[in-house]
Amino acid sequence: MFIWILMLCVIFAICTGAALYLMARVRRLGWLKNKKKTWARLISAAVVLLPAVALSFLWSPLNMVVCVLHLALFLLLADGISALVRRLRRRDFRRDWAGLAALLLCAAWLTSGWVNANHVWRTQYTIETDKPVGSLRVALLSDSHMGTTFHADGFAGRLADVQAQEPDVAVFVGDFTDESTTREDMAAAAKALGALKTPCGVYFVFGNHDKNNYEGEGRAYTGEELAAELTKNGVVVLEDEIVPIRGGFCLIGRQDASEETENRGGRASMAELTRNPDENKFSIVLDHQPRDYANQAASGVDLVLSGHTHGGQMIPLVQLIRWFHLGDDNVYGLQRRGNTDFIVSSGISDWELLFKTGCRSEYVIIDIQGKN
Repeated sequence: MFIWILMLCVIFAICTGAALYLMARVRRLGWLKNKKKTWARLISAAVVLLPAVALSFLWSPLNMVVCVLHLALFLLLADGISALVRRLRRRDFRRDWAGLAALLLCAAWLTSGWVNANHVWRTQYTIETDKPVGSLRVALLSDSHMGTTFHADGFAGRLADVQAQEPDVAVFVGDFTDESTTREDMAAAAKALGALKTPCGVYFVFGNHDKNNYEGEGRAYTGEELAAELTKNGVVVLEDEIVPIRGGFCLIGRQDASEETENRGGRASMAELTRNPDENKFSIVLDHQPRDYANQAASGVDLVLSGHTHGGQMIPLVQLIRWFHLGDDNVYGLQRRGNTDFIVSSGISDWELLFKTGCRSEYVIIDIQGKN
């Protein structure tokens, strides 16, 4: 908690500094240099703050902060390079080329982040095991936060790409909905997920947003109603349950870690879920938040699939989460600890942020190859 509070304080200080720097930068423009100091300050404040307010209403305050910070950073870099070039050529530029370059580069960078968030790529892994379980192709989906990047019809289009990979089983590891997802969107998306055709079925575990943990009475349906809608459409909802699937494979679907905090219901430990293991079976754990790696590795399960982190979403958040271990054991990708493989997906959508500059949206195909 202390690290998060410290980070918020640092972010606030950086945002304030960025706004002041942008205002000072605007005052350097030629048409403001001859204005009285008071007028120059007022105009520069308006030039910075009015677009910021507009972006807050158009998108959200968080996305406005992202845009302001990126513009300030690109301007700082451009001004630094411009100062170096001026010193080498020993004269000033007649126009503010540095400012123009910063604007264009910032726009290009954030546009690429928007594309990374809104286009969905396929990521593929191969897991090999000595267990005599044959093979299994798993489609891993997570974090659609329905209604943020796309609605149910867009979700169905992305599922068509997943279907084309011919998975043996599909798993959705949480945050199917968001606090703002309407009942109609939820129901239509549940129908689309249930329409996936796989030999071993479609399975679901809850994420920390699926049960409306953060909005009180603001949503028109409960987590139980979401589960009922999924079940009605043939999706198997797992809540601390173990189910065998084809051959020597089994799924262990966990309640989300938020059950131990926001919902105060608790969840079964890995020791409880793996009390009588079958050493010949290949066990796949579905756990939304990747934050129980030590217990999962100690339990001897073979593979753990998670989402939640959105791959860190943006540079430098990806690096900060990895360096300081902010809440999660891994932010993205494949890791191995002991005899257990762990995969964290960046998710099929974004969340509150409209940009992904540190990763890209994805669905994951995992080919498990065992002995025949």
